[in-house]
Amino acid sequence: MSTANHRNLHWLFISLLALLLYFATGCSQEPKIKNPNTITVGFLADAKRLLPLLASDSASGDISGLIFNGLTKYDKDIKITGDLAESWEIRKNGLEIIFHLRKGVKWHDGAEFTAEDVIFTYKTVTDPNVPTPYSSIYGPVKEVKALDKYTVKVTYKEPYAPALESWGMGILPKHILEGKDITEEKYNRNPIGTGPYKLKEWVTGQKIVLEAFDDYFEGRPNIDKYIARVIPDRATMFLELKFGGIDFMGLTPPQYKLQSNTERFKKHFQKFRYPAFGFTYLGYNLLDPKFSDKRVRRAITHAINKKAIIEGVLLGYGTPCTGPFPPESWAFNPDVKDPEYNPDKARRLLKEAGWTPGKDGILRKGDLKFSFTVLTNQGNEVRLKTAQIIKENLKAVGIDMKIKVLEWQALLHEFIDKKRFEAIILGWALSRDPDLYDIWHSSKTREGEFNFISYKNEEVDRLLIEGRQTFDIEKRKKIYRRIHEILADEQPYTFLFVPDTLPVLHKRFKGVEKAPLGIWYDFIHWYVPAEKTQWYQ
Repeated sequence: MSTANHRNLHWLFISLLALLLYFATGCSQEPKIKNPNTITVGFLADAKRLLPLLASDSASGDISGLIFNGLTKYDKDIKITGDLAESWEIRKNGLEIIFHLRKGVKWHDGAEFTAEDVIFTYKTVTDPNVPTPYSSIYGPVKEVKALDKYTVKVTYKEPYAPALESWGMGILPKHILEGKDITEEKYNRNPIGTGPYKLKEWVTGQKIVLEAFDDYFEGRPNIDKYIARVIPDRATMFLELKFGGIDFMGLTPPQYKLQSNTERFKKHFQKFRYPAFGFTYLGYNLLDPKFSDKRVRRAITHAINKKAIIEGVLLGYGTPCTGPFPPESWAFNPDVKDPEYNPDKARRLLKEAGWTPGKDGILRKGDLKFSFTVLTNQGNEVRLKTAQIIKENLKAVGIDMKIKVLEWQALLHEFIDKKRFEAIILGWALSRDPDLYDIWHSSKTREGEFNFISYKNEEVDRLLIEGRQTFDIEKRKKIYRRIHEILADEQPYTFLFVPDTLPVLHKRFKGVEKAPLGIWYDFIHWYVPAEKTQWYQ
């Protein structure tokens, strides 16, 4: 039996056990909290690599973000502020930035953070032998040098608008990693950072345990431990939430709307809702001849009933997506209209592209049958149900679509990275700066990089570079709105929807405030009252 099948049986057993326990102990039982000052977060997938330069999946990014710091970060109002850099000066019309680093910052092993670590990180991320998807964000840099132990000068070859944001990448410890192969498992599974939490334990496929770093430069976090529990099934995760097995998870729309409105649930948990800064999409492998014709991709989009997906799968907790920027982004183009649901138009476009129905009703072009498989990740019911609706939509216009669900790491590294897919349903959580060079530029198609659909458009390539080199926000708006327009026309993805984020958190955690950036921006200042009577107030 394959490893994947063993995993599936394991989680089926856990799910059934949790369900039996739930009913055996009484549905109204209060969650049992063993360690009040520990937060346990439900993760659908395990992390892969915890060094920031290699953390390309969301689980790795979430954990890495607690272990490492960048020079900059976003505050709650989505404005750039200092992190390891306490201040900076921008000179020569943006061609030079002087970063003044915090003094006395400690790595988790007690060594001091200095300018040498910043230079080492820059050299590592731009090393062509390091398989990082983030190298291009430092492509415009001409030189990085230390002026002294706590001052770094960055010189750019050309103006680079996302410069300050780009230095939000986690800084690596030179004293540990210099001369080493950072792709080795021992460095990615035993990271040493400057962040508020340090790694204590990692049980593959089960949990990652972080503990508060006593010498953190902003002060020791109030919450002693952060545990990421891997539960690749949201129904099981929701039962664990009710029992006290986890404290935080992202709810599915049915869980948010239908299963979390009891008085008991409201007593013990706090729910939040805000638009995600990202989108879900159906992406096409553009190296596949079935998808090389724009008319085919547009036809598929016209055949998909996005409204039915948003109402039926998201229960209304989302909005249609028209392109690569969510409506909350200043780069969003309000003039781009969503291609209407129109199966007849889809059929006409497919006919124009040379696809005609066979005797079985499935479209053919010569000997090629229009049949393909969509891949998506295990544990994400929204994506699976979305795929099922799309399958029926496409069947109505003569396209045979199959669905294959894979464990996340296998999907990412065995299929997506190696371009062994026809189509995928995935999502992007986007940076707040609209620079999309890594996702859409034609140079970013190597294994491990983000343009895995192999999109290529000369005008988009030019505009992506121009957008990086322009500081005037009104000029940048025009550039990115044109990119939005082109991508909406060419449909390299069918841009499906912008979902609402629906997190739930146990009420004993106080100091939690929803802001434009979400709720996690101030996590180190969350706290649990000593008196249990105050937990549910």
